[in-house]
Amino acid sequence: MNTTTKYAATALAAALGVSVLAGCGGADDGASGEGAGGSRTVTLVSHDSFNASDAVLKAFTKETGYTVKVLKSGDAGAALNQEILTKGSPRGDVFFGADNTLLSRALDNGLFTPYKAKGLERVAADAQLDAGKHRVTPVDTGDICVNYDKKYFADKKLDPPQSFDDLLKPAYKNLLVTENAATSSPGLGFLLGTVAAHGETGYQDYWKKLKSNGVKVVDGWEQAYNEEFSGSAGGKKAKADRPLVVSYASSPPVEVLYADPQPTEAPTGVATGTCFRQTEFAGLLDGAKNEAGGKALLDFLISKRFQEDMPLNMFVNPVAKDAKLPELFTKFGATVDKPATVAPEKIAENREQWVQSWSSLVVK
Repeated sequence: MNTTTKYAATALAAALGVSVLAGCGGADDGASGEGAGGSRTVTLVSHDSFNASDAVLKAFTKETGYTVKVLKSGDAGAALNQEILTKGSPRGDVFFGADNTLLSRALDNGLFTPYKAKGLERVAADAQLDAGKHRVTPVDTGDICVNYDKKYFADKKLDPPQSFDDLLKPAYKNLLVTENAATSSPGLGFLLGTVAAHGETGYQDYWKKLKSNGVKVVDGWEQAYNEEFSGSAGGKKAKADRPLVVSYASSPPVEVLYADPQPTEAPTGVATGTCFRQTEFAGLLDGAKNEAGGKALLDFLISKRFQEDMPLNMFVNPVAKDAKLPELFTKFGATVDKPATVAPEKIAENREQWVQSWSSLVVK
């Protein structure tokens, strides 16, 4: 499988289908599952990348009596747009997938009913971007970072870049491929990372220099990673010639997981000084038909059981401090101690302007 981000890596699981889980049956499906109108089904509206193991969803049904129905609605932006259009008459009970780059749109449109999830004290404080209001609950984090082809740099006897500024050095001219910030989530995240690193007045000059140093821009992650990046399985087949790509900190573990045979070392590495932190949230939709079930599901999404199930299903990091990462992540993944961040309200105020300025500088 030639994919290495949660969006592409979950495609196989999605194809196998975990969209509707049948009830467990038996005495455990008792009155505790009764929601508004007696419904025992709770509907989770999400982007296409949501995935969870059957065992974990069955455990939720056994514990609460509710059956989870997952309504997948395209990428995160498209899914959120559909909920905005159906505001007040939502298609489900809980929405999952608004990250910190889109959070302000969801909150400004009043999509959620406040609810403080049980167990929230176990969630890392820096992930609670709506702390105090509890309109959304943090569920996972992921880091958008430059990945590098280890073999290329070893063959060239060249150290891979480790920071945004390193990417401007002549040694890395014509080596980086990134995604369009106007059309791609990782592309936007990388742009926001440069804003965090160089400021609102300095990022434009940075991108002028990066363009002069030969950065290549393509529409989306699939093309960048699987067609242009020499370090991925897909890139090798395509004879790609760019050894640097904007991807995810979780990309190396996925390259190992889907390789046959599995290597003892990941073929790709992460430039940890180029990372931008994404945090994804879930919220109880205003007008939810099964509000009780929705609250139970939000509690479950930050439970230790669900949080430890996520990494190998969605290739993201848990937000619960007591959740352990699988060995695949700890052995092959990158630890990002100080990722770049931008406050959601700052993103809301400037996102369109930043993207337009970036487009005029880099694409046109």
